[in-house]
Amino acid sequence: MIDDGNDMVADRYPPTRRPGLRRLRKGLPLRAVAPNAVTALALCSGLSGVRFAISGEWTSAATMILVAGVLDGLDGRVARMLHGESRFGAELDSLSDAISFGVAPALIVYLWSLSVFPRIGWICCLMLAVFCALRLARFNAQIDTTEQPHKSAGFLTGVPAPAGAGLAMLPMYLWLSTDLPVFNSPYLVAPWIAFVAFLMVSSIATFSWSSLRLRSNVRFEAIAGVVLLGAALVSAPWPTLSVVCLVYLALMPWSIWSYARIRRQRATNRPVQTPSTSA
Repeated sequence: MIDDGNDMVADRYPPTRRPGLRRLRKGLPLRAVAPNAVTALALCSGLSGVRFAISGEWTSAATMILVAGVLDGLDGRVARMLHGESRFGAELDSLSDAISFGVAPALIVYLWSLSVFPRIGWICCLMLAVFCALRLARFNAQIDTTEQPHKSAGFLTGVPAPAGAGLAMLPMYLWLSTDLPVFNSPYLVAPWIAFVAFLMVSSIATFSWSSLRLRSNVRFEAIAGVVLLGAALVSAPWPTLSVVCLVYLALMPWSIWSYARIRRQRATNRPVQTPSTSA
């Protein structure tokens, strides 16, 4: 019998390490695709909100923007958990944010309220969409910058895109909660949209959720607060979202003061404490 060497190959290479099988296993791993898939779902959700707005289904339109915000918060965590970070994913995330939190909310609010005044209303919606894109472009341009005072102190520069979209739709939340026509008035909505657009490109320091630290003695109170917030979102979503937006706005003066205090501490070379909060 002639030995063709196959037995030696089988002995030398285990089944999972044979050269032929190794070549077959080459390809794009699932961990690199999963974060991008979540980002794509966020983009689809934001665009679906526009579709519902065209049909006059305002509750579904607002819900789709909220779903896009949830998915946007998950894609980065999924990428870090699976070690699937990539330059492609970062670019796709920025494009998704610009559409889901800039273009989509602007179109929804325009169809809901500002179409009555097409010129002024459209200008305000353009401000929201374009300023959101400018904010994301500024973020991408500074991503490799070593000197970032806000980031090093645990703050964000301006209002982030998902929060800006939520704030822009605050009049709609109030309208869905109360059904009062005053919240649908373009005289209220137009300046509000312009104000939120300026907040997104502003240089004010805002709190970053990832940098907030709870005191160890309020851990259970914090968990109880999260449970109550979740229950409120399920039972009364629009009043709860209205309160969340108002609380976020009320925290802005505190974040500005906190960052100013940290700057003063840095100027005097004193120890700097990261932002903290208690439940």
